[in-house]
This record gives sequence, C-alpha cells and structure tokens, in this order.
Amino acid sequence: MVHARRTNPISDCPLTAASAAVGGKWKLIIVYWLSQSARHFAALREVLPGVSQKVLTEQLGELIADEIVQREETGKVPAPVIYSLTEYGRSLVPLVLSIRDWGLAHIERFSE
Repeated sequence: MVHARRTNPISDCPLTAASAAVGGKWKLIIVYWLSQSARHFAALREVLPGVSQKVLTEQLGELIADEIVQREETGKVPAPVIYSLTEYGRSLVPLVLSIRDWGLAHIERFSE
C-alpha cells in the first residue's frame, strides 16, 4: 500500500503544516497509543472504540504518508500488520503529552 505525501495547504505556514499532519479527531490519539507500544490494526480499534475501520485506515494512511507512522507487514495475509511510530513520529510525543496534560486540566477546570 503506497501513500502519497500530502502537501501543505497553505505554503510556508508552519501551523497549517502541523494541523494538516496531526489535526483531526483521531491522529493525536493514534500517536499517543503508538507511543505506548506498537500495535496491530485490531489493537488500535480496541483503544479507539469510536473510530470506524474506514476512518482509522484513512488516518493511518495519512500518518504514514507524513512519515509519522510506519507499517510493518508480518507475513502473508492474513498476518497482522504492525503500526509503530517512526523516529520522526516520536518527536511528536512531548507535544502529545503536553496536550494531554492541558486537556486533563481543562476537564478538571470545568468539572467543578
């Protein structure tokens, strides 16, 4: 499966580039879970119960195209495919953890 690299929708805008790479409902969550351990597709579906197979496939494809996630085939079909963060993808982990911490504080702020 070949994934074409996507272009930055607004050239020379770093925030747009970042948003295109990791924006959306699922990408940061996928990066978070893959930072914990490499997982096969079904294991990702287990930790992301609200995501459809189609959307997870699309999100993983975009993360692969942006070289954040790598896909490793473990044998002939139906052997599981393992997804993990690339070294480049690991550079996102501090950002993901910071956003997670901010989210926890945000939940606490409005749950009083």
